[in-house]
Amino acid sequence: MARSHGNKYHAKKVQVDGLTFDSQREYKRWRELQWMEQREGAISDLQRQVRFCLIPAQRIDGKLVERACNYVADFVYTTSDGTVVVEDCKGHRTPEYIIKRKLMLYVHNIRVLET
Repeated sequence: MARSHGNKYHAKKVQVDGLTFDSQREYKRWRELQWMEQREGAISDLQRQVRFCLIPAQRIDGKLVERACNYVADFVYTTSDGTVVVEDCKGHRTPEYIIKRKLMLYVHNIRVLET
C-alpha cells in the first residue's frame, strides 16, 4: 500500500514495496524504467539513488572543516547502445540543484537528463 507525505514543493512522498520515492512523478518514472528494462530490454543496469561526489570533504590538519558535496541521481541506467544515462525527475529546479547539475557536467562530464 502506498503512503504519502508532503514537502515544501507540494510533492508527496510515496512508499511502495519498501521503497520510498520523493514524488508520484518519480515513482511513475521508476515503473516505466522497470518496464523498459524487464519487458522491452531497451535499458539495463537500472539503479536508484546513485551518489556522485562533486566536491570531496575538506580537512585542515586532519580536522574536517567542510563536508563532501554530493549529488544523488534519481536513476542511472544503460541504454541498448551502451550509453549511461543519469536521470532526475524534476518538478521544481532549486538553485542548489542547478549548481549540482552544472557540477555534474564539470566534474564528471555527465549531463543530467531531466524528466
